[in-house]
Amino acid sequence: MKLVRKNIEKDNAGQVTLVPEEPEDMWHTYNLVQVGDSLRASTIRKVQTESSTGSVGSNRVRTTLTLCVEAIDFDSQACQLRVKGTNIQENEYVKMGAYHTIELEPNRQFTLAKKQWDSVVLERIEQACDPAWSADVAAVVMQEGLAHICLVTPSMTLTRAKVEVNIPRKRKGNCSQHDRALVRFYEQVVQAIQRHIHFDVVKCILVASPGFVREQFCDYMFQQAVKTDNKLLLENRSKFLQVHASSGHKYSLKEALCDPTVASRLSDTKAAGEVKALDDFYKMLQHEPDRAFYGLKQVEKANEAMAIDTLLISDELFRHQDVATRSRYVRLVDSVKENAGTVRIFSSLHVSGEQLSQLTGVAAILRFPVPELSDQEDDSSSEED
Repeated sequence: MKLVRKNIEKDNAGQVTLVPEEPEDMWHTYNLVQVGDSLRASTIRKVQTESSTGSVGSNRVRTTLTLCVEAIDFDSQACQLRVKGTNIQENEYVKMGAYHTIELEPNRQFTLAKKQWDSVVLERIEQACDPAWSADVAAVVMQEGLAHICLVTPSMTLTRAKVEVNIPRKRKGNCSQHDRALVRFYEQVVQAIQRHIHFDVVKCILVASPGFVREQFCDYMFQQAVKTDNKLLLENRSKFLQVHASSGHKYSLKEALCDPTVASRLSDTKAAGEVKALDDFYKMLQHEPDRAFYGLKQVEKANEAMAIDTLLISDELFRHQDVATRSRYVRLVDSVKENAGTVRIFSSLHVSGEQLSQLTGVAAILRFPVPELSDQEDDSSSEED
């Protein structure tokens, strides 16, 4: 993402002009744009024209519109963002108050104006415009007959390809059908890797599976690369890292990212940090439950006691339509930071973010046990009864 202009007043009202440069920038934009904002961007509008003879025709014209945002639609697989709203600035082609949908495009700038820019949104702009936050991890999560090829970016896990091949069981004295199907499966996975992974950007490719599937696949892939003189695979052989996973489904990617070997290699990536934080929370919940809270009310009370060491919160909560509810989450984040706590904002498009959403989307690891908060909750609920 490229920041062209930033004009924010002391009362936190103002506007920024941005240029999305990569597909992932659309995800950042989706988290920036909210209902009630003003969005100015170039778009194509179908316009009816009437000739001097009275015949009516239509043609498509490119024009710049300013919309008051009413609906936002994001396609995570295509990384496309559509914003619907009413026109609030005079335009020769579109009447004031007329509805229009703008599809934001890469390398085409837009201007977003808000009445209130909060700290979470401003931090996201900083992250999106920092070139160090680029996608640098790919993963192949596989088992016999099933593989998912994923890109792990700082903000989301994108499934780029799913390979499914029916593998017949081995039979006594005859394994030929099983072996042929397995070779066909491996070949399709290799093709998907070459098609969807950009080796010049990716620093590491995880190959995760149960049993010996990953070793057998890697042996096959590099033997074929030598036979066919595939320089792309041979030159990037050192980037492939084999790790254990319990299955070939996408959710098993979390196990691969938790592996200590992987964690040390990916220590500078946001995704690995999220997975470690969530893993630490689960361990704390198991061994010291008085130091692991989840749920907004519980976490807010822990924050009042200045007990929060690490706050885990899903970015999904900051897209809440109700301004008061959204502001409540922003205040929590700001307060934890003021109290020298660490805040980790999880992407709802990462596996770890999906798991955090199942725990209400907000959780905290505490500096010290706070058992009295649990007791207070119990007392208040019994009083209500």
